[in-house]
Amino acid sequence: MSLLKTIDVNPSQAPRESGPLPERLISGNPTYKTWAQDVARADTVHTGVWEATPGETRSIKGETFEFCHILSGLVELTPEGGEPVVYKAGDSFVMKPGFVGVWKTIETVRKIYVTVT
Repeated sequence: MSLLKTIDVNPSQAPRESGPLPERLISGNPTYKTWAQDVARADTVHTGVWEATPGETRSIKGETFEFCHILSGLVELTPEGGEPVVYKAGDSFVMKPGFVGVWKTIETVRKIYVTVT
């Protein structure tokens, strides 16, 4: 097993398709595509590429730490009780455990993600 993993930002395999949980949907009809690419440390670390079409949902991280690097598109994240922050292609950010807020996809977004639970 190699200890080096290159993330394929344009994967050729079929993604897992999904959508938001109904109780988290705020507006729109967003759809999600996930290209999971690696799992490590007893299934607690996940990496891959994720894409979402426009819409607005409630983001609740719970105990999950998530690093994101935006490849394309435009999103606005508004932490509960905070001000909106806009992220675009080339931007990176972290949502720490306990994060609660609104994820608004303005233009279809594609990101690299790393989650740790």
